[in-house]
Amino acid sequence: MARSLRTWRQERRRRNPVTTLLTSVVQLALATTSVQAAQPTYPGDPMNFKLVGDAGISAQQIFLGTPDRVYVIDKTENNPVTVNGHPAWAVEYNTNTDTYRTMDVVSNTFCAGGNVLGNGTWINVGGNQAINWGGNTAPVQTAAAPYFDADGGKAIRILQPCDDESCNWIDDPSNYMTSRRWYPTLETLQDGSIIIIGGNQWGGYVNSAGENNPTYEFYPSRGNPIGLNLLNYTLPANLFPLTWLLPSGNLFIQTNWDAEIFDWQNNVEYPIGEIPHAVRTYPGSAANAMLPLTPENGWTATIIFCGGTNLQPDQWATNWNIAEYPADATCVKITPDVSQNWIDEGESLPDGRSMGMFVILPDATMLLTNGVNTGTAGYGNDSWVVGGHSYGDNPLYQGLIYDPSKPLGSRMSSEGMGKLNVEKMYHSSCLLLPDGSVWCSGSNPNPDFVPPSSGAGYPTQTAVERFFPAYYNKTRPDPQNLPTTLGYGGPAWSITLSAADLAGSMDNLPLTKVVVIRQGFSTHAINMGQRYLQLNSTYTGNTDGSAVLNVQQLPPNPSVLAPGPAYLFVVVNGVPSVGVMIMVGNGMGNQTVGAVTDLPASFIAQQASNSSTPNSSNPSSGSKSGAMSRVQVGATAWVVSLALSAMGLLAVL
Repeated sequence: MARSLRTWRQERRRRNPVTTLLTSVVQLALATTSVQAAQPTYPGDPMNFKLVGDAGISAQQIFLGTPDRVYVIDKTENNPVTVNGHPAWAVEYNTNTDTYRTMDVVSNTFCAGGNVLGNGTWINVGGNQAINWGGNTAPVQTAAAPYFDADGGKAIRILQPCDDESCNWIDDPSNYMTSRRWYPTLETLQDGSIIIIGGNQWGGYVNSAGENNPTYEFYPSRGNPIGLNLLNYTLPANLFPLTWLLPSGNLFIQTNWDAEIFDWQNNVEYPIGEIPHAVRTYPGSAANAMLPLTPENGWTATIIFCGGTNLQPDQWATNWNIAEYPADATCVKITPDVSQNWIDEGESLPDGRSMGMFVILPDATMLLTNGVNTGTAGYGNDSWVVGGHSYGDNPLYQGLIYDPSKPLGSRMSSEGMGKLNVEKMYHSSCLLLPDGSVWCSGSNPNPDFVPPSSGAGYPTQTAVERFFPAYYNKTRPDPQNLPTTLGYGGPAWSITLSAADLAGSMDNLPLTKVVVIRQGFSTHAINMGQRYLQLNSTYTGNTDGSAVLNVQQLPPNPSVLAPGPAYLFVVVNGVPSVGVMIMVGNGMGNQTVGAVTDLPASFIAQQASNSSTPNSSNPSSGSKSGAMSRVQVGATAWVVSLALSAMGLLAVL
């Protein structure tokens, strides 16, 4: 029997009022911070994938909310795990114990987008209508049997992550958008707010003029949606438009065969030339990422795309066997703030790949995994579908490591690398964990839950795998005096490294760097918001083999890395410390920007046991960190995130 949506939501608000969140913030701020191990505690075999657990649901969308909690979101479907008397389509996964708790979401999150605000609050936006058995549209859109889901097309769902299982999704219609968005893209802006771009209204394999939502809007809201012309002339393959905030403060948007630089602050679009070779957006779904931003490249953004499909606009009809069509293998790059010319990478994938995903690792290499060799993302009931309902076929199990620093011809490699144990096709996702391993799960090219025991070729996959990079079992550096926050410019700070951290050799000191990584919101072969930034630093080597790193804050430009939570790693000759959670910037609104402080020149004192000579590098500038012990950093930053988020929630709920 159907319950009213008002009753359904009132019950949830009574269970999870905002006051409970605020009370938790105060309690956590007063609590003793937890100890984080200097070395990974999870067993893993370098360069291999390992089955480690089960998420209960398919990982269509994921993000890392705290150092050991992955939040997983599926679409509404008949999952065997339940919450409050109906199938669950959200869980919180504990990466230490490989266990999960189910979480309640009211509305259908099917192909929603997501990202994190500058105060640490995560939002999940859009989706599709309420459905029932088999993914069919439900006659009642307000929490009716069998799934008790509601229409999610306009939804904005809010979560402040936690470590004590007290947090829950807030799904409140008073906070919804005014227009429907299925497959929208979210990008965090330099003031900590989020721009929400595109999507369509009621769904389908690809977009159409009647379904299109060629607009953008903001969260928190700045008023009615605003038109974006790019989305009018890029039909039909323009869902989940690939979007990055550039250091210039503009956005780079690539969708279907076209791209533009978008001055979102003045609503001016600057079209650029077509992307070569292939459609990279959904459902072509190329692997895509912004390459590492470093002092050496002046923190200049270069974006890479690998794979996809070369289907033309008139080929997206489903009256032919798309699943047999070979995926593209080319890689192209662009540096939009410098040149609007596309550049062939000069090195292709060993196999054509759709739905591949790049995950940036702390050593500045990139894992490329998941996907299929033929077809595209999507599913349907057409006569030619494979494995049940899939529009993609021939899953690729072999992972690759892409190293942009290597010479052409050797950047893409699978040498010594194992394979996935389970196919990761449509609706699979991956992200980086603080210990430097990569968490992967999901795959469900079907309209509803299809158990592996069904005999379907491509059933719903809920297994969790972890990939352990080559550095995983090496002794990790244990740097001291790491900060809990980073700002944009300001006074410099220092990190202490022992002789053991440098593996007993001063030769490793010039090969040491400090990096900040935001993992992003992972869905549909995209990690919305994923970014890697190396901080400027110099070093002083001491006679006892220890060293001090002198480190700048972030560049004095919030567009280089938007405010919000991130992870700090110290990497010594390719071996990263265990990442600690920090907060970037000062929450929501205009960011404080300080002057850049010069750093002392790099220098290595002569060692008693060897003949090392003084070494210097270009002087640079930096900022000051808090002098907190490393073991406190992750938990303290998380509490800062909670407090900032609670203040932000008061303003938007």
